[in-house]
Amino acid sequence: MPTACQAKDHRCYQIAILAGDGVGVEVMAEAVKILDAIQQTSPLSFDLKPYPCGAGCYLKYGDPLPETTVEGCRQADAVLLGAMGLPDVRWPDGTEMRPQVDLRFKLDLYAGVRPIYLYHPDHTPLKGLGTGEIDFVIIRENVEGLFASMNAGIQIREEVAIDSMVITQMGTERVTRFAFELADRRHRQQKVTCVDKANVFRSMAFFRQIYDQIAADYPKITSDYAYIDAMALYLVQRPQDYDVIVTENMYGDILSDLAAGLVGGMGMAPSADIGDKAAVFQPSHGTAPDIAGKGIANPIAMILSAGLMLSWLAEQQGDTVCADQAKRLSETVTQVMATDGIGTPDLNGHLKTSELGDAIVATLRNE
Repeated sequence: MPTACQAKDHRCYQIAILAGDGVGVEVMAEAVKILDAIQQTSPLSFDLKPYPCGAGCYLKYGDPLPETTVEGCRQADAVLLGAMGLPDVRWPDGTEMRPQVDLRFKLDLYAGVRPIYLYHPDHTPLKGLGTGEIDFVIIRENVEGLFASMNAGIQIREEVAIDSMVITQMGTERVTRFAFELADRRHRQQKVTCVDKANVFRSMAFFRQIYDQIAADYPKITSDYAYIDAMALYLVQRPQDYDVIVTENMYGDILSDLAAGLVGGMGMAPSADIGDKAAVFQPSHGTAPDIAGKGIANPIAMILSAGLMLSWLAEQQGDTVCADQAKRLSETVTQVMATDGIGTPDLNGHLKTSELGDAIVATLRNE
């Protein structure tokens, strides 16, 4: 792993590496391999600093998210995260350890960005859709909603348990504005779909009311609405109709998994958790203990998450070189994944995790 920046006439970015548990370690190795190839073939440099985190970290140190790790994330230019948690390592109340979620709250990473893109027709269970015909982004409010009850729900004896939905004006305003700004930059359908359950829940009616207030500031972008249950139907029936989707925390969690199934599964679903002062980039999938150590995990979501990191750094720093490399990586992945038969077993391919990473590196070096 590169740990010191090369002497170049360009900025070196310090990246915190939280590989985590299970296949997180395996896919992170491929992302590091890609970043190394980029810094060897461009003016960019990276200083990659690993930090302990996850269920394995808890077993070793007694804490799944040490404060030194959190501080390292605060000091870094960006954070790459593999996957965290193991089903048999739990808190006394029976819940799994979820340091990746805790990190969102600690760094106030309020915008969960989940791009969904179809790279090959064979990757989708839907009929008649070609490369690029599924291309939308789910913006998940990350630190409120039902997840605000995490670690704070109430259980009374053995009779009742309560978790509360929390929707605030500020939280909804900032994530909705994030969604409209993204739709403006994407230059596609120029549409933002608000997904809620405003016909039943007061909290969701409030969410939609604030959405409407923000939408008024973007008259050139189409406002669109769907109830969460209907949206699960629409994404299967006509996913090509959507551009940017903004929704509450739990709804976004569920919809992003459904959406990943439309384009090949969780191994094809990158994500970014973005705040005003920090950002974490990780695949949407978990640690997959059933295949960990077999070398067959799909690294594409992790590699694409590294690409999202480059795009975010470019935007934050006004760095055109970083923007060029983000585009270069995106085009490389598109080229490789458009090839018939290329993929790990989850895509009915025959490649190992490292072999798919090697194919992307080879394309980067030979373009």
